[in-house]
Amino acid sequence: MKLALLTHEPFFPPSGGGSAELLYLVKDLTQRDHEVHLFCPEFPNSKNVAKQFSIEIHPFKAWQMNRYTSFRSIKYLLYPIFLRKLVKKIANNIQFDIIFSQHAISSVAAGKLKSDLKIPVVMNFLDHLTGFMETWPKWRMPRCILKHLKQFELNLPTRYKADFIFTVSQELSKRFIENGFSASRVTSINYGYDERLFKLRKLKPQSPTTIVMHGSFDTHHLGQIATESIYSITLARPDVHFLFIGKETIELKNLIKKITNLSPKTNISCTGFINYELISEKLYQGHVGIIPYEESSGAHCAFVAKMVEYAAVGLPVVSTPLLGTKTFFLNEPTIIFSKFDSQTFARDTIQALNTNYQRIEAKRLSERVSNDLNWEIICKKVVDQLEEIHTC
Repeated sequence: MKLALLTHEPFFPPSGGGSAELLYLVKDLTQRDHEVHLFCPEFPNSKNVAKQFSIEIHPFKAWQMNRYTSFRSIKYLLYPIFLRKLVKKIANNIQFDIIFSQHAISSVAAGKLKSDLKIPVVMNFLDHLTGFMETWPKWRMPRCILKHLKQFELNLPTRYKADFIFTVSQELSKRFIENGFSASRVTSINYGYDERLFKLRKLKPQSPTTIVMHGSFDTHHLGQIATESIYSITLARPDVHFLFIGKETIELKNLIKKITNLSPKTNISCTGFINYELISEKLYQGHVGIIPYEESSGAHCAFVAKMVEYAAVGLPVVSTPLLGTKTFFLNEPTIIFSKFDSQTFARDTIQALNTNYQRIEAKRLSERVSNDLNWEIICKKVVDQLEEIHTC
């Protein structure tokens, strides 16, 4: 097969969210001798990376594109127009067999390219992107506009007659089906991890008692629940250290400022951006991992990457009750699904800190995650389906 892979994120290094998945998907494709043409924003050393992964990279160079770029929302809206033009230009000389898009943004371009190039289109939705905007202030995202954006996103596969779609959770699959897409052409693949990088820790974490959180730290990650629960935990357990693993975004800086204003002695530290292969070393320092997401349709449709990685290394977890993630991890002894309430979340986190979890429980969950969610398993499902579509 000759595949055109479309994404709105720089390919390397992975920056969080769903970006890590594409590396492993590309590896599986090239190992099966498929020809991969990647269309993505320009990033440093792209020529060397292309050689490393045995692919062709066709970089988008009109403007900078990443999850931390200025005027991100506007750029996201315009990107599919220019991405479509770039793919059509390359397609003048290459006959692609399938167009494969990652995330909703590139799926807009992929959908239009289906009619341009008359070839199958497969869409991979790693989140319900516009659903997260429910946590934005109304002045920033008026609800009348948001309603139409969410509907537009969930109608993408139907509008452009996608041949097949993958989703990150059963909850997200359900929403596409409810919006008219055929259930026979949807597969939920969840979100994976690299079991070579996130191994079950052998030693108990040392002092101080540490609560960890890692991720891209966007608005929906760090709202009222995170702020108020961290403050409450600090009052009850002033010995606790909070470690944030990831880029210090404006949202993270604002959270820290609010908490330190309330309690100047709160022990908070940040690592800054950490390469994907080094995240586990920081997670090993934690006694509990937290996922204090605000409630939104985006959060409910997610299959949260940090939950998978926390579980893989044997870290107890406290999370708000996110439907897409809860479906897989329900009734696990080392995971507490709290409420969308800061005081309850704080109490549950303190309970987790005070619980002497048995290593056998953490080991069993780590093995389950390894068997079901390692990237090799997930990517095999995707590539098998692509090959089936190609041969039909």
